[in-house]
Formats: sequence, C-alpha cells, structure tokens
Amino acid sequence: MSEKTKKFTAGFTIAEVLIALAVVSILLAAVAVAFNASAINYRENSDIFKAVNSARQALFRMTTQLRTADAVNPDSLSNECSLITAGGDGITYRYNSSAKRLYLVTNDITTDSDYVLCDNVTAMTFTKDIVTEGSQTKVRSVQISITVAAGDIRQTLSAAAVIRRNLN
Repeated sequence: MSEKTKKFTAGFTIAEVLIALAVVSILLAAVAVAFNASAINYRENSDIFKAVNSARQALFRMTTQLRTADAVNPDSLSNECSLITAGGDGITYRYNSSAKRLYLVTNDITTDSDYVLCDNVTAMTFTKDIVTEGSQTKVRSVQISITVAAGDIRQTLSAAAVIRRNLN
C-alpha cells in the first residue's frame, strides 16, 4: 500500500465517542444524586443533633435547679414549672407551644426579657408528684418530658428531679 491509499485506522469513530460520552454522563449523574442525598442527610442529622443537644442542656439546667430548689409551685400548669431557687430567686420554666420554645422566666425581674432555653420544641410536660403533709402541700419530684423536632425527625427526652428539701 502506498501512503496515499492507506486508510487511517487508529482512533475512535464518532459513534464510539458518543456512546462513551453517554455512559460517562450517566455515571456523573448517579454520582451527583448520591452526593446530593449525602449532603441532605448530613444537614438533617446536624439539625436534629443541635436540637437534641439544646434539649439535653435545658433538661440538665432544670433538673439541677429543681434538685436544689427551696420550693416548687404545685399549682403551676403542666406546661410550666415555677420554683424558688436555693439562692431565693423566683423563676419559671415555661413552654410556649405557638412559638415552639422553652423559656426561662425570671419572676423577680419583670423588666428583662424571657431567656430562650430551647428552640424547636414540639411538646413538653412537667408532671409534679404532689404530697400533702398536714396543712402544707409540697412537690416531692418533677418528671420532665421534652420533644424536639428538626425536619421530619422527632426526638423525646425525659428526666426527673427529686426536690431534696422536701424529702423529710
């Protein structure tokens, strides 16, 4: 064969290039979908972790103050818990269902704003164990249940505190 009649046989045909391009496009689309799902999952897990961590911190604070409280109001509603701290301050933990928040209210200082302890709260109850000794009604213990949500994920946390001054 002479140089002029020799056909160029090395390389890819246009059909082979188009098929390879289609396969690579499908693989890249699959990788993009998997990466997007991973990013969404990471964000949802991060959000519920933050909500649960905030609720745990609020539960720890409430149970610590309840254990050392001088007195707990037995007549407060199921969405709140009013107490006198060991330092003599009057405070209330109040759940606001419309705002989906748990607040710390300082009863003695009416000019300050309420402190937000936890956001994304979908349900909360304070269950008080009330006893009557003679003419005095006391709260012996308080069970707290708090449900937080992030996206479609809900998590319920519970704790209990015995008011040590009322054990006698």
